Amino acid sequence: MGLIDIAANELQINSNELIRESVRAYLMQKLSKVETEIFILAKKHGVKNVFELDSRVKEGFISEQDAYDDYFAFDNLEADRDKIKKLLKEL
Repeated sequence: MGLIDIAANELQINSNELIRESVRAYLMQKLSKVETEIFILAKKHGVKNVFELDSRVKEGFISEQDAYDDYFAFDNLEADRDKIKKLLKEL
């Protein structure tokens, strides 16, 4: 009997349900962290998303040099957020 089976037995839950709920909890925690990082970047540049950041740079309101690293981080974070949300819907 493995650790998951022992924990499921102690919690009086099916081991598959325990795994599913554990994955859900992990994804929710990861989503919260990603959304926090997105919020920080958005607040830093006064935008709502990476597309708005790009527009503000093109319009000259934000320096391309100042936003360069943040743009890629923002884009990756938004992609991560979308992946996590998709996984949560599938659970």
